[in-house]
Amino acid sequence: MKYDLVVIGSGPAGQKGAIAAAKLNKRVAIVERDFNQFGGVCLHSGTIPSKTMREAILHLSGYSHRDVYGEQYRQKRRITMDDLRRQVAHVVEHERDVVQDQLERNGIDSYVGDASFVGPHEIAVTRAGGESVTLQTEKVLIACGTRPARPESIPFDGETVFDSDEILKLAEIPRSLIVIGGGVIGIEYGIMFATLGVRVTVVDGRRRLLEFADAEIVDSLMFHARSLGMVFRLGEDVVGIDRLQENRIALHLESGKKLIGESVLYAAGRAGDTERLNLEAAGLTPDERGRLWCNEHQQSWVPHIYGVGDVVGFPALASVSMEQGRRAVCHAFDQPFHGCDVLPYGLYTIPEISMVGKNEDELTKERVPYEVGVARFREIARGKILGDDTGLLKMLFHRETREILGVHCIGATATEIIHIGQTVMALGGTIDYFRDTVFNYPTMAECYKVAAFDGLNKLSLEVEFAESAPSTSEKDEKTPQPREANIDVMAV
Repeated sequence: MKYDLVVIGSGPAGQKGAIAAAKLNKRVAIVERDFNQFGGVCLHSGTIPSKTMREAILHLSGYSHRDVYGEQYRQKRRITMDDLRRQVAHVVEHERDVVQDQLERNGIDSYVGDASFVGPHEIAVTRAGGESVTLQTEKVLIACGTRPARPESIPFDGETVFDSDEILKLAEIPRSLIVIGGGVIGIEYGIMFATLGVRVTVVDGRRRLLEFADAEIVDSLMFHARSLGMVFRLGEDVVGIDRLQENRIALHLESGKKLIGESVLYAAGRAGDTERLNLEAAGLTPDERGRLWCNEHQQSWVPHIYGVGDVVGFPALASVSMEQGRRAVCHAFDQPFHGCDVLPYGLYTIPEISMVGKNEDELTKERVPYEVGVARFREIARGKILGDDTGLLKMLFHRETREILGVHCIGATATEIIHIGQTVMALGGTIDYFRDTVFNYPTMAECYKVAAFDGLNKLSLEVEFAESAPSTSEKDEKTPQPREANIDVMAV
């Protein structure tokens, strides 16, 4: 079979790339390892299941409304894994049908089986029964995603020691959980289980978690996590794991500490799922974590082969992966691509975190003169209605041009309201827009107006202070000169 484009992987990047090529009247095939896995890791064990699980926990536990209604709002006294799985299965089934329908409507041929390169332009697809078909193609889009890292030193059993792909298969919610790895996945799942009353301990070799995020926002998240009883062991490495009696697990840390829990979630990294692709036959070599190098057009060093999604590394977001899929196809078939340079980032922790643009540490290192405007959710009527008294939104803007440089938010609907700031930034807007515009009331969008006034007030106060401050000559006349002895002491 001959195609203009063969896509390996049906996750967000592969889907959007395949559809974009079909819209250009190209003949397209997409390969997925298992029929029940159409939609990829994102749909079956990653983004969609974890976010659905999070919403189910928030709803059943009444967490979002505890400050308003107290324990009366709790939907279920004892929440089980079956409760969570039921909602996840409902959403996943619906989304899988949507994916398959979109592929069919765009005339994309679907193949089920293991894909492997026979040559730079040939891909063999081997079905479960051993039957194989070879696809010849002009272009290739590798969108195979990633899988959890599983070091041989970790005694995985899928029940007491498991990775993020296995978490939804647990028979019951554990009473205690040790999370190895304080990255996005580890923190998201750790806080979910802590919200259910599980005793959670997070172990990570770094001294600071989520280093790409604003430090104040991360500090606020850590405060929330600790209020749920979470314990953080930072700057610590795991050197051994033992199984104890009564289904207990003991973790030995390099510092000599010992942590004992009922279960362990290993969430310290993911690796590109490229082992079975026989990339060498296509002239490609992945890095030590199975990832592919690609340029700004998502093109590998083999010109007709492109890589998109998690398999190319950071930022490993479904939203960005979709954009990468479209970008790659447009470049492959010589079509113009007008992409977005201002990309948002969202973490579905409890509470949510979202950001766009630069953070304070980055602006400080770059010596950019900036000011900060802050709105606290307790000052916003809608924030009080939602029962969020601790969330906040902060805007960073240039002191001279007033251009918006970054927006950072933690709290209810953070991943939604961040897009207002993203839009204004993408259009080159200034903080004056938020001062002058009108938002519906009461809404969380009002945070932008409050933050704008807060930031502009700081500039106004500095102007007033500068105008009222005495000049240097006036200071010399009015300020008594210190005695020589005082000068010596001050110098010391």
